[in-house]
Amino acid sequence: MYNLGIDLGGTSIKAGVVDKSFKVIATASLPTAMPRPAHEIMDDIAKAGFMAVQNAGISFNDIEYIGIGSPGTVNPQTGILEFSGNLDMHKYPLKDELTHRFNHEVYVENDANCAAFAENLAGAAKGAKNAVAITLGTGVGSGIIIDGKIYSGFNYAGAEFGHTVILHNGRQCNCGRRGCWEVYASANAFVYQTKLAMLDHPESELWELAGRSLDNVDGKTAFAAMQLGDPTGEAVVCEFVSYVACGIVNIINIFQPDIMCIGGGLSNAGEALMTPLRSYIKKERFSKYSEKQTKFLSAILGNEAGIIGAANLYLNGKGVN
Repeated sequence: MYNLGIDLGGTSIKAGVVDKSFKVIATASLPTAMPRPAHEIMDDIAKAGFMAVQNAGISFNDIEYIGIGSPGTVNPQTGILEFSGNLDMHKYPLKDELTHRFNHEVYVENDANCAAFAENLAGAAKGAKNAVAITLGTGVGSGIIIDGKIYSGFNYAGAEFGHTVILHNGRQCNCGRRGCWEVYASANAFVYQTKLAMLDHPESELWELAGRSLDNVDGKTAFAAMQLGDPTGEAVVCEFVSYVACGIVNIINIFQPDIMCIGGGLSNAGEALMTPLRSYIKKERFSKYSEKQTKFLSAILGNEAGIIGAANLYLNGKGVN
């Protein structure tokens, strides 16, 4: 038997068939294509799921559990997507709509919680009693595992570290607050910071790397410039790292988890990101004199984390570690 996991994002809908050893054996993907009506997105979620099963060369009767991770506040008890700004959904019956389309019970959870759960089941935080996973993507996703179970607060809106303020009255965030960690430490923020630096420094190598167009700037541009010895690229990366590290140290100081891991597209920068982050954490953490310290690691499941976590939501709280 297999499970089906779906990772719903603002850009794409990714579905995957996962075996009982937490391996993804087949996938399918469709664009989320926002903005559009919710029922059209639900139709494509089902379509992607059936495509993944077909790509796996199995029957849908071989699927035992189905789960979906969605951005926003998800109530796994009622199956309601309480709010998702990225999807423009409010009080949406996510579980019921997908149960109807799949003719199969569906588990629902926040997407970052799914990624954290996956890392705890089979990734960098495997076996950890308490862990935190951060996803540096379009936004800043976060998930907390306590005693092997997803923690999201009594109203399922917890663990939103991306919307904790690191700069009072700072940049506007789409959540309504100003100065949120997300508007300084996400991929979107990094791109924004890179573009600002390019406008201030027309001589920078950043322009050549971006083909002389701001439209071509992405999360790799500044790292590439830094590797070429460009001082502007290096300054952008250093500023960005300081913002990321600020939030990470806050989280470690609050939770002191066994393991904290970083995933998402920006984590592909590898040691160019992780080495300075470790240095900052070592210098700034409150527990600097403690014998035991939080292990700070790169997440290892990559883009499959959300799928694996969603596919295994039925295990949440069962103590499989």
